[in-house]
Amino acid sequence: MSLKTFQFNLSNLRPWLTLLAITWLLGSLGLGWLVNSLVIIVGLLLLTPILVYFGFRWWLQYNLASDQCPVCRYEFTGLNNTELQCPNCGEQLLVQQGHFQRFTPEGTIDVTAVEVSSKVLDD
Repeated sequence: MSLKTFQFNLSNLRPWLTLLAITWLLGSLGLGWLVNSLVIIVGLLLLTPILVYFGFRWWLQYNLASDQCPVCRYEFTGLNNTELQCPNCGEQLLVQQGHFQRFTPEGTIDVTAVEVSSKVLDD
């Protein structure tokens, strides 16, 4: 092992050795609480994004609904307990318990049209 390689390895360890020396100095002066609080803050800063990521994925798993539009049978995704519009036909829909339902205001009567053949009567 050459002297240059050894110096190069020490230059990589310098920040860690400095941090260890500062921690030891603060602990010996009775400021261990400061070191502990800084470690807790850094730990929370590292852990919070991970917890938020997994929490958001869990929330999406239980609140995302994929179904077909009851009018045009176009399949898409929406959030439970929300009102949305079908991107294909524009129908107002309500998402409840993982299924899409037509959103109709109070007092609206839904009618299904039936085709009736016509006959011509001769006089």
